[in-house]
Amino acid sequence: MMNKKINDIKRYCESLTQYKRYKTREVYIGDVPLGGNNPIRIQSMTTTDTMNTSATVEQSIRMIEAGSEYIRITAPSINEAKNLDSIKKELRKRGYTAPLIADIHFTPNAAEMAARIVEKVRVNPGNYVDKKKFETIEYSNAQYEAEIERIRERFSPLVKICKEYGTAMRIGTNHGSLSDRIMSRYGDSPLGMVESALEFLRICEGLDYHNIVLSMKASNPQVMVQAYRLLINKMEAEGMNYPLHLGVTEAGDGEDGRIKSAVGIGSLLEDGIGDTIRVSLTEDPEFEPPVAKALVNRYENRSSHKLIIPIDSNPINPFDYSRRTSSEALGIGGSNVPRVFADYSVTGINHYSELEQIGYFYDEVTDKWSMNDMASDFVFLGNQKINFDIPNGLKAVYNFSHWKNSSINEKGYPLFTIDEYKKWNNDGSIFNFVILTIDDLSDENFNLIKNDSSLILIIQTTNSHAMAELRRIFFELIKKQIHNPVIIKRKYDESNFENFMLHSATDVGSLLIDGFGDGIFLMSDSKNFGLKEINRISFGILQAARVRISKTEYIACPSCGRTLFDLMETTDKIRKRTEHLKGVKIAIMGCIVNGPGEMADADYGYVGSGIGKITLYRNKDIVRRSIDTEYAVDQLIELIKQDGRWIEPTFQKNMA
Repeated sequence: MMNKKINDIKRYCESLTQYKRYKTREVYIGDVPLGGNNPIRIQSMTTTDTMNTSATVEQSIRMIEAGSEYIRITAPSINEAKNLDSIKKELRKRGYTAPLIADIHFTPNAAEMAARIVEKVRVNPGNYVDKKKFETIEYSNAQYEAEIERIRERFSPLVKICKEYGTAMRIGTNHGSLSDRIMSRYGDSPLGMVESALEFLRICEGLDYHNIVLSMKASNPQVMVQAYRLLINKMEAEGMNYPLHLGVTEAGDGEDGRIKSAVGIGSLLEDGIGDTIRVSLTEDPEFEPPVAKALVNRYENRSSHKLIIPIDSNPINPFDYSRRTSSEALGIGGSNVPRVFADYSVTGINHYSELEQIGYFYDEVTDKWSMNDMASDFVFLGNQKINFDIPNGLKAVYNFSHWKNSSINEKGYPLFTIDEYKKWNNDGSIFNFVILTIDDLSDENFNLIKNDSSLILIIQTTNSHAMAELRRIFFELIKKQIHNPVIIKRKYDESNFENFMLHSATDVGSLLIDGFGDGIFLMSDSKNFGLKEINRISFGILQAARVRISKTEYIACPSCGRTLFDLMETTDKIRKRTEHLKGVKIAIMGCIVNGPGEMADADYGYVGSGIGKITLYRNKDIVRRSIDTEYAVDQLIELIKQDGRWIEPTFQKNMA
């Protein structure tokens, strides 16, 4: 079990300092078990019409060959559920034995049919018995118990069929589709998500059925992480240890979808949580398993990492976001958004054009600088130089030894080692940066730091269990009541760009969603990508963690057999028209299942409501129904204009 030294009320993993898989019970899904001592399993979901047996089989094969160990297929009605038998027979005939999972939302009769055919059925407790009307209802305890009894009557037949046929079940809560009952009692919260699943889980346990997997998916990685942590905490209180399916729902596509998934899924994997994962991208499903495998493969040898100082108690609430209190120094910390550093310590900066990589553009005719929304805030030059005056708003940092012996000390700021800082007679007239590692955690050093309000900390590690070691430093700063701003610095030797993106999003994003970090400083020596890509990923991580918004956010569901239009094509079309609307969140949903509830965070929703028809939402409210697809994007733009949130696009060099 977990480290008993950690305060039980906050406990959610085996250890906050030692990498160790959280031990769950083993659940058999066909011949591919998960949980227990099994490896973390990879899965994906088909996007074809389930009634099209040939297309579904062919796509399933592509997914299996890409690494998917389970194949999920939507069954929105009993006809699709029945056709799962044909799909399964054809796959088995062709030599593919991957277990099939039926995805069910509103149709108990389809679930009961599918449970007799496939190896696992997924039900969404917010949709399975209830219809969402966004009503707030005041329940007495007796009325609430009557509602639970109603659920028991509707849900129990499926449980009994699963038990009879040896079929596994995933009780999959989605943040956006919580029932009105749950919302009325627990609110739109991680606790509401957990209780939504536990209501159904308790019914299963009452029927002595335990072949169950749980999930707590959300499009907001912060909410998703908090919900999974709270679920474990609540399960342990009730003597449960069911395996967990991890995923960030509606993550989107491209880099944004991968970064968002890494922030959410990676944060949990870092703490040893998760038995199976799906990376939900708005792309063909065979592109999902390689990303999932890249996230999982990082932990194959993680348990041999360098020892990290254990902790007696967690100084933060892991179930609720609160940013670490920090003082402001040089525009870092306090109420400021996290800052971004760019590394020029190898090349220096020899020409204006070299700053274009990080968002600054010089016009020689007007002798003026312009910048875009993803412009770095600091450049680190080490022992290098810059041959011109940098633009206002961009600040330079140098190694202390170089800074003190040259004329640059009036144009930049020094970066000290802790030993250099101890010897420096600082009068507090300038801001200083100091590098810290976990080996520098001593009372002497803490006293020096605490008494210098001009000091900004940059923390780094070489531990393979990097996030946990950096988090351990933050824990100590909180314990010692040190409020100096902190920059998170990570250097990667990854030559593969996708691995760099996923690993940095995991390491840094995990800290940011717990409220740690006033800035990020990513570095790489790879020749396959450079400052332009690193800067773009830095801002992508901040956006995914919801701590600094620099672009339009798209909450786009992965396509499936329920989808009523081409999601990839439509997402691209909407993106081209709206990508300049910084801070606006637009949800693009293929059907009503992933409609008003799943886009809980969005400002606007574009939802398939029939063949060739779109319904537009403002937040959760329908604004325009059954618009012909060819006019729907224009009407979405018109809606944004009516709300005064539209700005005309202007020419701006971007970071793509």
